[in-house]
Amino acid sequence: MAKTNYKFDPQDLSYKKIELNFKQRIYKFIPHFLGSMFMGIILYVVFTSFVDSPKVKKLNREKTQLITQYKLLSKKADNLAIVLKDLEFRDDNLYRTIFEADPIPSSIREAGIGGVNRYENLQGFETSDIVIETTKKIDKISKQMYIQSKSYDEVLELAKNKEKMLRSIPAIMPVDLKNLTRISGYYGMRMHPILKYRRMHDGIDFTAPTGTKIFAAGDGVVKSVKLSRTGYGNVVVVDHGFGYETLYAHCSKVNVKEGQKITRGTIVGFVGNTGLSTGPHLHFEVHKNGKKINPINFFSQDLTPDQYDEMIYQSSHEGGQAMD
Repeated sequence: MAKTNYKFDPQDLSYKKIELNFKQRIYKFIPHFLGSMFMGIILYVVFTSFVDSPKVKKLNREKTQLITQYKLLSKKADNLAIVLKDLEFRDDNLYRTIFEADPIPSSIREAGIGGVNRYENLQGFETSDIVIETTKKIDKISKQMYIQSKSYDEVLELAKNKEKMLRSIPAIMPVDLKNLTRISGYYGMRMHPILKYRRMHDGIDFTAPTGTKIFAAGDGVVKSVKLSRTGYGNVVVVDHGFGYETLYAHCSKVNVKEGQKITRGTIVGFVGNTGLSTGPHLHFEVHKNGKKINPINFFSQDLTPDQYDEMIYQSSHEGGQAMD
């Protein structure tokens, strides 16, 4: 019920009801309205500053949960990276070693992800740092897993070809022990018997009578046959696949043709004294991926442990004089 105001009239000694016109009512209402509105604004500012709305509370909870999930995801990515490192180590030092395959270079395994800024669309947010960091980890792991997967595909193919590889890798001495006079020169720095200066001797010299059979050290294809009166003289090169090649030099006669498929033990030629040589012998080399390596590591199949140990000893002490 509206409050009624009265005014005392001294002339007739009575109270009379005060009647306000419209304008007076407006003037009286305005201060109350402005005061109420001011208080309302203050209350709204205070409330919104210190008390979150249900929507804001929900968004804050979602943000906190999102950050927590990204931290957990980042930790899982770190754990996966550790597991992947172990797989890479096993691949390079066990599986690929077994199948005579070169390890994958770290420059390939650790290569970055291309692009000027792959994560530009993730910038500009409160959570950008953790989101970008985690995304980078996942991208790197994904690339490394792809490389590892391709490596396992290669190892699988090598495993399928293991039998063929074992037949192809040089594994026997090219001259029968019973026909071998001596090993006159091992792999390493040697004095050249004709040129009279020290230089690298890239193979092993097997001294044997002229005409002694020379056997292929493994299955393969005859890559080249060269007949010459200089240098290595008559030479046969056999490509065994899997990165291996063998060279047979100073032959008195060649017994194979270029492109011919041969098996381990095939007679590729006969010991001779052709080219730059001081006597009948076979100069034998083993190449792996184009690099000349010590053939002594491929003879254990033909030798007793004592014979092999003696050969290793002689090789390491520069035993024997090279004949070419």
